[in-house]
Amino acid sequence: MSAVSRVAIVGSGVAGTTAAILLAEGGVDVDVFERKPDLSALGSGITLQGNALRVFDRLGVWEEVKEAGYSFDQTGLRAPGPDAPFIAQIPDARTGGPEYPAVAGMYRPDLARILADRATELGARIHYGTTVAGLTQDADGVDVTLSDGSTGRYDLLIGADGLHSDIRKQLGIEVEPERTGMGIWRAFVPRPKEVTQTDLYYGGPVYIAGYTPTSEEMMYAFLVEPAQDRQLSPEQGVEVMKDLSRAYGGPWNEIRDSLDGASRVNYTWFTQHVVPDAWNRGRVVLIGEAAHSCPPTIAQGAAQAAEDALVLSELLLARDAVDQSLWDEFHARRLPRATEVVEASVQLGQWQIDHVQDADVPGLMRRIAMLVSEPA
Repeated sequence: MSAVSRVAIVGSGVAGTTAAILLAEGGVDVDVFERKPDLSALGSGITLQGNALRVFDRLGVWEEVKEAGYSFDQTGLRAPGPDAPFIAQIPDARTGGPEYPAVAGMYRPDLARILADRATELGARIHYGTTVAGLTQDADGVDVTLSDGSTGRYDLLIGADGLHSDIRKQLGIEVEPERTGMGIWRAFVPRPKEVTQTDLYYGGPVYIAGYTPTSEEMMYAFLVEPAQDRQLSPEQGVEVMKDLSRAYGGPWNEIRDSLDGASRVNYTWFTQHVVPDAWNRGRVVLIGEAAHSCPPTIAQGAAQAAEDALVLSELLLARDAVDQSLWDEFHARRLPRATEVVEASVQLGQWQIDHVQDADVPGLMRRIAMLVSEPA
């Protein structure tokens, strides 16, 4: 018997839809409340490490993800300059196991659609344009008031509502994301034929210039700079990316020429946080970026969110009560792992800020691979 029969999930990102799929598959009645009006997602591409792909296989969507994305097994390090010579080719660890590629690049809205479709196929209901405006709880359940004025009662509420989580605030948890000192420009552009993996250029006018293929036709390109106020129009953003990328040759020459108003150029700051103690308050629990966030320097954000949802769902379906022993096991499995990933992500970024030429990028990548290769 499951510990829960009816669950509310706030947020339809990777964490929320992963939990919805697993719980619905286990016979739980699931409502997902998403503030956005539809499946569209800010941004261009996402990098998925093997431990995320392993979870997606458990969800029954790996074949769709593989078909929609672009997989590879190594990362190139290149120098700035017109010739953009390779400094190293680093084999990426297959952190999901030998049956999965090390990395898959993907268009974010495609991943959102695949996960949402799987959740609804299994019976979960996704309510767009709706969120939880208020909640109260007792020993047996959670009463929620929705943004449309309706109410409902659930055995558990999962706050998977992202970086600036409203559920975290409603619980009185004061931890907030902190800027790490870096900002990132992203654009979605046609893939030059020579781009078959992630390449990272260190040095020059920005900390990192890079790109990741997301399909046979497309890829996303990014430039990481000192964080600053970038309140610019999309057209101005295109010009900034063109200017910042002029120090980088190789595929960047073609990328630069392709940047235009259709490139979905956007700018965000790197942040980090971890709720340092329990992620739950009674029968309300945070997962994914509501509980922890890390800079994308080692591309573990989606993987850690999916692992949170997997572990939580496994425990809820295996137990017959939502009690302290369930929460103790959940936190023992997730808090140390997520904390170490966040710390390593921040460390790599700080190395780049301080002395990029001294950063042991391969060494840190190997350490993280060892950490995340074991199942969550």
